[in-house]
Formats: sequence, structure tokens, C-alpha cells
Amino acid sequence: MVAFACFGEVASVPLEEMLRGLTPKARNVLKRATPVAPHFVLYSDAYVSSEPSASDISGFNVFALSFLEAYGAADQAQEWAALTASQRSSILSEYQAAGISLIVSLFGSTETPTSSGYDPIGTANTMAAWVIQYGLQGVDDFAAFNGGTGSAEQWLGNFTTQLRTQLPQGQYILTHAPVAPWFTPNRWGGGGYLWIDSVVGNMIDYYNVQFYNQGTTEYTTCDGLLYTSSTNWPQSALFQIANSGVSLNKLVIGKPATSAQASNGYMDPSLLASCVSSAHAAGWNAGVMVWEYPYAAASWISTVRGNTWPMSSTTATSATPTSTSTTTTTTPTSTSTTTTTTTTGTSTSTSGTTCAGVAAWTTGVAYTGGAQVTYGGYLWTAKWWTENDTPGGAAGVWVNDGACTSTATAPAKRGALLAPIFTAAPAL
Repeated sequence: MVAFACFGEVASVPLEEMLRGLTPKARNVLKRATPVAPHFVLYSDAYVSSEPSASDISGFNVFALSFLEAYGAADQAQEWAALTASQRSSILSEYQAAGISLIVSLFGSTETPTSSGYDPIGTANTMAAWVIQYGLQGVDDFAAFNGGTGSAEQWLGNFTTQLRTQLPQGQYILTHAPVAPWFTPNRWGGGGYLWIDSVVGNMIDYYNVQFYNQGTTEYTTCDGLLYTSSTNWPQSALFQIANSGVSLNKLVIGKPATSAQASNGYMDPSLLASCVSSAHAAGWNAGVMVWEYPYAAASWISTVRGNTWPMSSTTATSATPTSTSTTTTTTPTSTSTTTTTTTTGTSTSTSGTTCAGVAAWTTGVAYTGGAQVTYGGYLWTAKWWTENDTPGGAAGVWVNDGACTSTATAPAKRGALLAPIFTAAPAL
């Protein structure tokens, strides 16, 4: 198998210093950065005349237009390109305020780029240019995988590497959407997705794993989905894939919205919620993907998130996109939980929180994901990089950790982030 070059260089300037030196335009670009898990991904391929309002898909944080093909935009990607620049800007602003990233999904099941003679470098350049032209926040590789000789893995590796040179990590989302059996060990001549993950997995933010269309009884129970797949596709349940070396919290569980949206693999949302809860209790936190809008929307994801990532009652039904999920605080060594009550835009614990040593939120300060501040008598934690987004505001950037029982003025706690990674193009 011919190897391709993949070079990485870590910037020597401390991240906090880099953030302070950025121009306002550059800081806005940084807001494209991938939010932390969990990821709630909704695909849109069935025809609708325009993107849904943020309230219609409340509870999701990624909306994937499907598909961008090698020859150009199709289906909902084509619909997006047909909008005026003003219409696209308005939708993007609404989604950003609601914490929803808008991306495009590539290829789909009808196109087989890995075996059709497409140039991976040129195809990546063309598709990345389309993403940039139409103001989207990333891509999802939905390519059909024709494994066997290793050429498919090589193609996807080169394609992914080149995409990252055009859509840098931390600025654009880059995901893949493999079916679960592509992770089965010793089944694919070139190593399948285990090889892809080992070589370019650091460039892929997470995998929207399709646990469907693989057989009438495949991945339809919690045990089959999470712990023990069938002998038809061995070692391809969620935790089995993780045991093969793939990061557990990069494995997003993908399911069809209804039985009509896939040949098989459908699970009732309530049953899926139970499986999600079990997986979360075992240490998984990646999130859920669904195919597709409008058959899945706010109500569907509210059911699936359930008590694992609970949403306020207004989140799933209100036309106001400022409400986000509630959270439940648990102690790993205890069976007790802290109850929660809901406030607009965040969740609030009824028990007190010590805020000593945490500085008050300040306008004009750039906060990284995991940074903590106090505001309005509460402790808040940033989900991702942010500046000038008020805790409890419409952007949904801050998680409310509860009312402060004690306060003090001190430098804010900052979450540690890796310095940006710059990846050179592969040698041709």
C-alpha cells in the first residue's frame, strides 16, 4: 500500500496569547470551531423549500445539507446554493445564535468516489471551495466505501488529508459517516475504517456511524447496538468498535427517524433513548445522529436525549431559539443525583455551587472551551471558544452550573485546549 505524507506542526505561541492577538474578523472565524461532545446531528436530503427554523430543530447542534456531489450540489445542498446571499446569511445568523452548525454532506450512497477514478486531491479542493463560497461550517464525508484491495482506504485517506489543508481543524467541522461494519476487524483488505482512523483519525472530528441498513436484526436491540454485534458483522457494536482502538467519544450513534427512512435498523425513539442512557452510564458521551429531516425534528431528539441530556419542555416546542438543554449532575461514586430546574437558555442546579476563585464574566475577553466564570450569581462553563456572548444569552455558549454559595475575585479558570495543528498537503 502506498503511503501518503501527513505532517503536523504545533504552534509554539501559547494559545491564550494567540487569542488575545487575533483581529475581530479572525475571532469570528474561530467561532466555527467544533463544539465539544455530545453532537446531535440531523441530515436533510428530502426536499424542503428552505432550511427549518432553529426552533423546529431545537435540540440538535449540527444540521447537514445533503448532498454535495463531485459534479456539483444536489438535493438540499442545491437548494442552499439557490438561495440569495442575504437569505443564507439570515439562516446562518439564526443557527449560530441557537448553537447549530450548518454543514454539507458529501457524495451519498449514489456516488462511489473511491472506485470511480476521481482524483482525491482535486475533488477535495473543489468541494472545500464550495463550502467556503457558500459560508458553511464544515463537511461530512458520506462516501460509499468499496473495500477489499486497500485502494478505497487510500483514497479516503488522501481525500481527508487534502480537505483538512483547505478546511483547517478548529475552523471547520470534518466528520465521516461510515456504516458500522466498516469497523469490523480483519474483514477489509486495506483495514477498513480502523485503518482510516489510525492514519487520519486525528483530522476527523467524529464519526456519524450508521447503525442501520445492515440486516433486519442488526443493531436493533441495546445489546446488539452497544455491546455485542452479530456474527455477520463481528466487533461492530459501539463499545466493540471502541475496543478496537477508536475513541469512544468520537462514535456518534446514527439511526433512521422512522422505519421508512432505511431498509432496516430502525429503533423506536424511546428504546433508543434507553440504549443511549445505558451507553452514557458506561462512559460514552458522543451523541446521536439521525436520518433525516423533516421526519426527525425537535420532538424526536427530545425523546432520544431523554434524561441523559434532558431538554426543557420549551426547547422542543418553542419558537424561541434561546433555550437549550438541562443537565443532571452525578457523582461517580454515589447513586444519588442532584435535581435540576430550568431557566431560559441553560439549566440550573437547585443545589449551591462554590464559585470561590472564579472571576466574573467580562465583555471583550476571549474564553476557551471549559473556561468558568460567574455571572448573575451563577457559575457558568463555556462549551467552546467564545467572546462577548453573555452567559444565559441567545448564543447558548454557556452552561449554567448552579447558583454560587460563595464568590471571590480571581482569574477565570480556563479549559486547556491543544494548540492549533497545521497539516501540510500530501506529497503527490
